[in-house]
Amino acid sequence: MVATFRDPTPRVYVERPRYQNAAAPQSAPVPPLPVPVTPPVQAQRPQLPAPVSITPPGAEPAGAQQAALTQDYKTAAIPEEFHRRRVSYEGSHKPGTIIVDTPRRFLFLVQENGTAIRYGIGVGRPGFEWAGMKMVTRKAEWPGWTPPPDMRKRLPDLPVFMRGGPGNPLGARALYLGSTLYRIHGTNEPWTIGRNVSSGCIRMMDEDVIDLYNRTKVGTPVIVI
Repeated sequence: MVATFRDPTPRVYVERPRYQNAAAPQSAPVPPLPVPVTPPVQAQRPQLPAPVSITPPGAEPAGAQQAALTQDYKTAAIPEEFHRRRVSYEGSHKPGTIIVDTPRRFLFLVQENGTAIRYGIGVGRPGFEWAGMKMVTRKAEWPGWTPPPDMRKRLPDLPVFMRGGPGNPLGARALYLGSTLYRIHGTNEPWTIGRNVSSGCIRMMDEDVIDLYNRTKVGTPVIVI
């Protein structure tokens, strides 16, 4: 059965008042305001909550790396369609299933009551696409990255290993798929969301992969189409 996702936009109608065989009601005259005896009290400006930090353990929150990462998210031009949202779902997959729609560059997490959470993603560039059914076999926060040998042949400047952190290409979280080298992970290049750019992994904005990470568990089925 083919899964169908919809994102309906409701229309709102406002009925204007009608007056038949009668004049429209007139506003009552406004009495003059009394002269204040004491100066008015200025309203206090509400305190805004502090921004959520996604700094990895052991790193300095006010460091240059964290400031650069925050600036990236402020300036990244990610199309509105790739922002996280809840959509309707018509299909046979059970709640908790992850569906990766590679051609449209969306990841869906099926929910109860015929809905799904839709995330924008970056997918494999031409020649690195793949499809199939896998399972989440491991989860990691701020994962380290070991570039595979074939990638290091293409890019000799890559390190043998890179520790987890804001500068790591795997971002804040990673979901490992089966026994493959493919992962659903964050990214230090959020402007690549919605594009075909990876070597087969599925990229998400860090705040989105953290949300998905918290909603899933080891054993979650992942269907890549």
